[in-house]
Amino acid sequence: MSESVFVTVPEHVAIIMDGNGRWAKQRGLPRTMGHRKGVEAVRETVRAAGAAGIKYLTLFAFSSENWRRPEAEVSDLLGLLKAFIRRDLAELHRQNVRIKVIGDRDSLRSDILSLLLEAEETTRDNTSLTLVIAFNYGSRDEIARAVVSLARDVEAGRLRAQDITPALINARLDTAGIPDPDLIIRTSGEERLSNFLLWQAAYSEFIFLPEYWPDFSPEIFRSALETFASRERRFGGLSSQAAAVGT
Repeated sequence: MSESVFVTVPEHVAIIMDGNGRWAKQRGLPRTMGHRKGVEAVRETVRAAGAAGIKYLTLFAFSSENWRRPEAEVSDLLGLLKAFIRRDLAELHRQNVRIKVIGDRDSLRSDILSLLLEAEETTRDNTSLTLVIAFNYGSRDEIARAVVSLARDVEAGRLRAQDITPALINARLDTAGIPDPDLIIRTSGEERLSNFLLWQAAYSEFIFLPEYWPDFSPEIFRSALETFASRERRFGGLSSQAAAVGT
């Protein structure tokens, strides 16, 4: 993978891939066609992230709330996930991409869970881009599961309540070991997180794009990275100019 041309490259980019259905509706197509076109955008985005030098790319593939959608659409989404893994896993492995899946696994169908576990196991030792797939994921659920885990340790006497810290909570989240996202991108013109990485987004930069996800191209991605590179991140402190004046 080629070196990045950006002065400041985010280590971790997370994307809310929104707008597949509306993209299809605009063209008089069934929603399923929007999802299929969205898979093509996923492939291009993974390649572009690797070329830019990004180390972690998290994609919001299927939320814990998406089960409420019509059964036919859910079935199609699950089928696309299975097809993506079966078709692309070998190529991602050749590209030295590591796959990590976050989200609640307890209620997943065995055929879906086995594919996700296979993808993780096959690529576990790869060292280039880490592709984090948020599947059956909801941030409030993730935080609740982390709190339950800590509560059990307190109840069992393995941990004192007063010793619980943000770092300890962070270590119990699905994203343990993964740096917080530097940049979160959402397509389709919506400007909300929709229960995505609520804890991890504390100091993330946000970019909201009008384009629907199937139209998300490497060029749009590069433009978003250029916007990120132009921003000054202060993490609660002063800007460099203000700090200089203060001294």
